[in-house]
Amino acid sequence: MEQGLTLEGKRILLIIGGGIAAYKSLDLIRRLRERGAIVRAVLTAAGKQFVTPLSVASLTGNPVHEDLFCLTEEIEMGHIELSRSADLLVVAPATADLLAKAAAGIANDLASTILLATDKRVLMAPAMNVRMWHHPATVRNVAQLREDGLLFVGPSDGEMACGEYGPGRMSEPMEILTSIAAALQPTSQVLAGRRVIVTSGPTHEPIDPVRYIANRSSGRQGHAIAAAAAQAGANVTLVTGPVSIPDPVGVSVVRVETAKEMLAAVKASLPADIFIGAAAVADWGIEDPVAGKIKKERGSGPPVLALVENPDILAEVSRPGEGRPSLVVGFAAETGNLIGHALSKLQRKGCDLIVANDVGPGTGVMGGSKNTVHLISSDQQEAWPLLDKGEVARRLIQRFAGMLGK
Repeated sequence: MEQGLTLEGKRILLIIGGGIAAYKSLDLIRRLRERGAIVRAVLTAAGKQFVTPLSVASLTGNPVHEDLFCLTEEIEMGHIELSRSADLLVVAPATADLLAKAAAGIANDLASTILLATDKRVLMAPAMNVRMWHHPATVRNVAQLREDGLLFVGPSDGEMACGEYGPGRMSEPMEILTSIAAALQPTSQVLAGRRVIVTSGPTHEPIDPVRYIANRSSGRQGHAIAAAAAQAGANVTLVTGPVSIPDPVGVSVVRVETAKEMLAAVKASLPADIFIGAAAVADWGIEDPVAGKIKKERGSGPPVLALVENPDILAEVSRPGEGRPSLVVGFAAETGNLIGHALSKLQRKGCDLIVANDVGPGTGVMGGSKNTVHLISSDQQEAWPLLDKGEVARRLIQRFAGMLGK
């Protein structure tokens, strides 16, 4: 981060959780104030075991807030005012307890009540033992918070105070400062007045009334792209297969089951300026789905399933002619020869750009919260680092807007 970066006049509400990493928050306050930020702090009861209210108040230059039921503040609904008056909320350290409360909507102390009452962006800087970070409950909570739109920085790998090594160390103050500066950047309305269609999730191709062919797509990337397009000012239609994640805010959602239904919904949503085919559409369906449940009969062997090729939505939308979107983007999820397969798909489908990603075993991309993508066009290839799917979506929308303007 540039040493000359300014946060002049930006109002930061810092929630300090109970962890040994709380000492880093004191340095973070100092660096924020050096850059002109106005810092107010909330110190949890556990946080006071690691840093004192006096030290925090001395560095912020403002009183420290600790008690949800402080009479002098709550007579004016102080927790609401705190949650709404900031430009950004930062939780550092964000303990497993604070993450769990925020994910579940629990509001039983000042910090958790503020997180529930705020209408501003929230940046979490997690810090905890590596086993706590990897625990299924924490994994679920983090995934839920990301879906709810919260931002994250870290945690980093390193040696813990407990002597263990792995992910769980809170990011360094300068790293958090970089993320704060990025979060405070105004959302650019680069797609204002544009129509965008996004497909997302898997399709379910019925075998019988209770069974179907599908894949492991969660829809996280497609939904994140739809949300980012809406935030960029676009009129967005999201055509989604069956998923278990929330609908993006400000987006018109059409729910479908099969590839044929998805194609029909896409055609009904045209015309559009941009089509983004992020859905993992099943390549094949069952030729004649059975009307009743297929029963397993002793000695009869497994049923023979005749497959038929599903409609090619990307190729249909890419076909030249009146009504073709100005920009057609496809996705390629591969487990090998990523670039070669993506280039082949670009040529076969006739689209303008392929976003390719490796979904092989061990990558955690399919169904996970992070992604590594390659942008493949007829004249360019570009590799991006591992990023949160929300950040991938924001960067893609900025890129698509630039391509549309050419």
